[in-house]
Amino acid sequence: MADVLLEHVNFTVSDPDRTARMLNAVFGWTIRWSGPSKGGGYTVHVGTDARYVALFRPASDVDGPGDSLTRAGAVNHIGVLVDDLAAAEARVLEQGIKTHSHQTYDPGSRFYFHDEDRIEYEVVSYG
Repeated sequence: MADVLLEHVNFTVSDPDRTARMLNAVFGWTIRWSGPSKGGGYTVHVGTDARYVALFRPASDVDGPGDSLTRAGAVNHIGVLVDDLAAAEARVLEQGIKTHSHQTYDPGSRFYFHDEDRIEYEVVSYG
């Protein structure tokens, strides 16, 4: 079988432009595309040339109850690999976002943070 790579993940967010700006500031990603989307919604694709996160806002309200760990079918977190964990955390903190669950384990270290839509990100480094 040929190599199979994950190309993108799609999240529902309240403000795709705001989330894209945060991901750009933290990870250096760029906006690949933005525009009208399914059902009158709006989507922004932010990431690298090879992979991205699709940030979707439907035409209706997005403020549902609970978090991803308590809803079937929800994404629990997105893992992002970085070279310099301390520098990545500094950029998260510069956005006014709190980090948590710092751990060092074999073979690396990680921390987590939640964005304004309660999406959890795991930032990991194996260096």
